[in-house]
Amino acid sequence: MSSDARSPSILQALIPIFFLIIFLSLNVYFFGDATLDGANQIALLIAAAIGSVISVSLGHKWLNIRKQIITSISSAMPSMLILMVIGSLAGTWLLSGVIPAMVYYGLQILHPSIFLVASVIISALVSVSTGSSWSTIATIGIALLGIGTALGFNTGVVAGAIISGAYFGDKMSPLSDTTNLAPAMAGTDIFTHIKYMTLTTGPSIIITAIIFLIMGFTFDPAGVDADVEATLAAIEENFFIHPVLFLVPATLIAIIVKKTPPLPAIFAGTILGALFALIFQPHVIQQISGVYDNFAEASYIAIMQSMFGAIQVDTDHAQIADLFATGGMAGMMNTIWLIITAMVFGGVMEAGGMLVKITQSIIKFARNTGSLVATTAATCLFFNVTASDQYISIVVPGRMFSKTFRERDLKPEVLSRTLEDSGTVTSVLVPWNTCGATQAAVLGVPTLTYLPYAFFNIISPFMTVFMAAFNIKIKRISDDKKITPDS
Repeated sequence: MSSDARSPSILQALIPIFFLIIFLSLNVYFFGDATLDGANQIALLIAAAIGSVISVSLGHKWLNIRKQIITSISSAMPSMLILMVIGSLAGTWLLSGVIPAMVYYGLQILHPSIFLVASVIISALVSVSTGSSWSTIATIGIALLGIGTALGFNTGVVAGAIISGAYFGDKMSPLSDTTNLAPAMAGTDIFTHIKYMTLTTGPSIIITAIIFLIMGFTFDPAGVDADVEATLAAIEENFFIHPVLFLVPATLIAIIVKKTPPLPAIFAGTILGALFALIFQPHVIQQISGVYDNFAEASYIAIMQSMFGAIQVDTDHAQIADLFATGGMAGMMNTIWLIITAMVFGGVMEAGGMLVKITQSIIKFARNTGSLVATTAATCLFFNVTASDQYISIVVPGRMFSKTFRERDLKPEVLSRTLEDSGTVTSVLVPWNTCGATQAAVLGVPTLTYLPYAFFNIISPFMTVFMAAFNIKIKRISDDKKITPDS
């Protein structure tokens, strides 16, 4: 940053965001569900260009702005690499019959009336065990979406249930990176952080489960039996189905629980899926490759195709054709493009001092405990929207507000809980955030389609603000200094 660069006014800081909102709104109006095919990416670049012009006019050097853009993109690189490998995993798990097997057995176990709440619970249990909402959604989540589709549920509703459960686990698992990051930023330990989070996370997930339970019992199952039977018949007709296929997801979960980094863990699951395809689905391999007289050639073609590109297992049941199709790694490219452009926008806003200016202006509204927590929650959401990364939405507000929380006699776990209740869970609700873009791509359900049904993610920030506003179980530093009189 140039030494003679001026700080932007609040109006100048808001101009790029204002134009971004305008372009994104126009994209929704003109392109509908196809906004992620390129329109939103261009909107982010235009907003970044406007921010760059403002930054240069304030005295910032373009080379410094570009350096911050590169740093911003670099911070998202691990997420993009994981996303690419998830695309390959989805391909080999379809080819091997793992996903069809999950759907096959799930349809016979999960009744429509309890399916939604069961999806929340299953996703939560897997996510707590693995510490990763991304891995949970990319594996169990895809299968649950297939089951829900076959049962006749709206895909947005099912995706909302899956994401609610997965992000509950992501918040509460000691294996989760965000669950470790939030207390580190606030200055407390992870187990104090997790214990204190139960006061807001518990009611949030209970309310979520009740909502989905009510939705399940009011669901009209008319015609479901026929659709289920058709789906089961199609799966049996096209795949070898046996419980042995569950060794693939079980092994992946075991690898993740052993604290293996996500990228090699997911790639290992991809390779294991390819191996099981060779053993159990030779007929599917031949169909995908179009080669019937040379199995070695067919295997190479089919496995490579499933990992890098789109594959489709032919079925006479057109209504469930989506269950037998995947885009592979190539299917994730639009999302990666979106993440890169979002990081460009975030980098420009940070380099020009615009993010700092806006957040400093927000802090002025924090006059009591309730407003301080609400301001922190709003800042986390703001960074999820503008910086497009959940880690930034935890790190920057954590650093910004830690001193203020101490000055207001609040223990660090109050801040760490607020960061998770607001930063971690809302990241998946922003279409161009790394989390929102990824889960939309993995599930094949647009962010704005599942957003109204991601009840846990919506309720959590309001719950943490509610608890603070009414001073419910708010821990204070002075509490430790009180001397209990002798009885």
